[in-house]
Amino acid sequence: MAQVSLRKVIKKYDEVLAVRGVDLDIADKEFIVLVGPSGCGKSTTLRMIAGLEEITGGDIEIGGNIVNDVPPKDRDIAMVFQNYALYPHMNVYENMSFGLKLKKTPKQEIDQRVRQAAGILDITELLDRKPKQLSGGQRQRVAMGRAIVRDPKVFLFDEPLSNLDAKLRVQMRTEIKKVHQKVRTTTVYVTHDQVEAMTLADRVVVMNAGLIEQVGTPNDLYHSPATKFVAGFIGSPAMNFIPCQLEQAAGALRVRLTDKLAFPVPEGRTARYTPHIGKPSLVLGLRPEHIAETRPHTEPNQHDFEQVIEVVEPMGMETLVYFTVGGAEVCGRVNPNAGATAERPMKLRADLSNMHLIDDITGKVL
Repeated sequence: MAQVSLRKVIKKYDEVLAVRGVDLDIADKEFIVLVGPSGCGKSTTLRMIAGLEEITGGDIEIGGNIVNDVPPKDRDIAMVFQNYALYPHMNVYENMSFGLKLKKTPKQEIDQRVRQAAGILDITELLDRKPKQLSGGQRQRVAMGRAIVRDPKVFLFDEPLSNLDAKLRVQMRTEIKKVHQKVRTTTVYVTHDQVEAMTLADRVVVMNAGLIEQVGTPNDLYHSPATKFVAGFIGSPAMNFIPCQLEQAAGALRVRLTDKLAFPVPEGRTARYTPHIGKPSLVLGLRPEHIAETRPHTEPNQHDFEQVIEVVEPMGMETLVYFTVGGAEVCGRVNPNAGATAERPMKLRADLSNMHLIDDITGKVL
C-alpha cells in the first residue's frame, strides 16, 4: 500500500504542453478518479505514474520514494488497460499467474493467489477457458484479477470499461467498487465518463487542458463547483448557464435574466454577491433538478415562473423539459405526471438555494 504524490509534473511532446505542472496527493488506500474531456492530460498523467511515459519536469513519488527514473517493472504498480491485453494462447489461470511466474513466485503461492483473486471476482469457473471464450465483462474481470494477484502498492486503471456496452458498464462499475472495498489498495482510475467518476471515486480530479480544475469528493464537485468548467462537466444533463445581470432593488439583490424574468437572490448570499452588481459578464448556473414543476412548497428561496416548453423528453422516472431564457437553452426535470407539453406554457419553480453565480470572463464561481 502506498501514497502517491505528483509535484509540479509536466509533460511536453515537442512544443505541445500536454500536462502543465500538476500537483496532487493521493492517500494510501484511496480511490482517485481522473476525469475530463479528450486531450485534457488524464491518461498521460496515469502513464507517467506507471512509468510508461517519461516526465518532462517535476517529481512523482510512490510510497515516499521518487520514481522519476525507476522503470515500470520496479515501481510495484499493476495496470488494467482499456483493451484487456490478455494473452490469447493462455487460459485464464495462466494469464493471471504469468506475472507471478516471471517473479519466480513459488507454485503453491501462485495457486493460492490466483484462486483467491478468482473468488473475489467470481471467475473461478472460468480458469480453464481461453480469452476468446469469454465475454467482454469476463475478460475485464480477468485483467483485474491479473492485477490483484500481484498485490501491488498501486492499481492503475486506464478507461477499463469504455469497450463494454452501457448495461455491462454499470454492472462492472459496481464490481470494481466491491473489489476496492475488499482489496484496499491505492487506486488511480482514468475515465472520460463523469457518471463513472462520481460513482466510483473517494475523490475526483477534474482535468482540463493539462491542468487540474478542481479536486474533491463527488458531492463537493456536484454541489460546490469552483469553476464554470467543473459545473458544466459534472452532472448529467449538464448545469444550465443563463446570461444574467445582478441588480439591487428595495434593499435586496435580484438576478435579472430577461426584461420580464428576474429571480430574488437568497439572503444568505447577498454579502458575497453585492461586489458584483452591474458586472456585464455574469452567468446564472442552475442544475436541471432545481427547475421543476410548480407545486406547494414551504422551503425558502423557491421562485415560480412560467415558460413555453419547446421540447419534452419522457425518461420514465422523470421528464426532461427544454425551453429558452435570454437566448440560452434551459433544461428542467419535472414529474412525468406534471403534464408537460411541447409548444405550451408551463408553470415551473426554480430552487435558488442551489443557484451558482459565475463570472464568465474568469470562469470562476463567485
